Amino acid sequence: MAVGAALLASTGVAAGAAQAGPAEDLATKGCTALAARVDEIAGRGPVFLRSYDSPFAPGPTSEPALSNAAFTYDNALAIMALSACGRKAQALRIGEALLDAVTLDRAGYKGRLRNTYRAGAQKQRPIPPMGWWDVTENRWLEDPYQVGTATGNVAWAGLALLTLADQTGEKRFREGAATLARWVVDNTRDPRGPGGFNGGVQGFDGQARPLTWKSTEHNTDLVALFERLGPDWSGPAGEARRFLDALWTAGGGHFPIGTAPDGVTVSTATSGLDAQLWPILLRGAPEEWRAALAYAERAHGVEGGFDFNDDRDGLWVEGTAQAALVYRAVGRPAEADRLFAELLKEISPGGLLFATRPATLTTGLAIGPESRTDDFLYFRRPHLGATGWAVLAALGWNPFTGRTLP
Repeated sequence: MAVGAALLASTGVAAGAAQAGPAEDLATKGCTALAARVDEIAGRGPVFLRSYDSPFAPGPTSEPALSNAAFTYDNALAIMALSACGRKAQALRIGEALLDAVTLDRAGYKGRLRNTYRAGAQKQRPIPPMGWWDVTENRWLEDPYQVGTATGNVAWAGLALLTLADQTGEKRFREGAATLARWVVDNTRDPRGPGGFNGGVQGFDGQARPLTWKSTEHNTDLVALFERLGPDWSGPAGEARRFLDALWTAGGGHFPIGTAPDGVTVSTATSGLDAQLWPILLRGAPEEWRAALAYAERAHGVEGGFDFNDDRDGLWVEGTAQAALVYRAVGRPAEADRLFAELLKEISPGGLLFATRPATLTTGLAIGPESRTDDFLYFRRPHLGATGWAVLAALGWNPFTGRTLP
């Protein structure tokens, strides 16, 4: 389902539609906003983009831990979305920063990525992870999640680098993706129970601890990464895929979110929308997995779109965009267009889409092992990740295959 070239001339996307609809409108606005975020950073060198804006006006949010935070996952999405938009130069500036971060970490590791870096032009090597000066405590602070490494984020970064490898023909991007894949295999492989790969590591340098739970979403990401890296990675790809098969069997028509920290017990504490939707986008996904979309409609559906989890306390914009792409993938364009119309209502004054429709959205998840409550929340802030997914969905671009939908 391609987008009209005449309508999207400013984005560089080619196709052939006669009249702009909600998808075309959303793609045009999203591509323009993402490209502008790169171009506003002076020069032509490597950059990371700020993940969250103020909800009230263009510019950073006032919360210190987020005001200059560039989440790796969000920037990987921006690379893929800008590539789909035809904005190769902008995608490459983010990609160069990502590749530099892969090449050398401040702790000396090659292939490890942090969950979050500092936004802006990247002139320091190694590229420093996110941190901020706290005027009250009069010291430099970092966050244990932000300086940690989540397996799914590593996989998305690898997929973004493979997208650039396809776009440019340059082997260094594929080599960077392979370096990330090796880090995952060396550090997160876990044969217990359903096998697969665990959540990564979290904590400050010298104190990082393994995240021993396993995520359906993370293992889905890894299937895509390993398969795109080619036959040499068939072993790890099979391990991640067998994890998905085991979780599908355990769910009996949907995907449980993953396992408990023992790496064996299937978790039924909450339900994750991405765990239902993303496996359907994998190359060669079984037809029966489409039942997870029907489950998502029942368990996650809210007015206008979808919630992150099954408490259905509001619309999650990023997940609603994911659902729109899945609807297109399974041949239900009318449902996708309905969601695109809703997403157009969520564009902020600065051009990015809001992360949520309500002021606060629960996920049923904890930020880390030290959390005593389910403290992973989304707020109504303009969000780079939500915008990236909206663009991918509007252009019909599958981030797991690096191609537009047939």
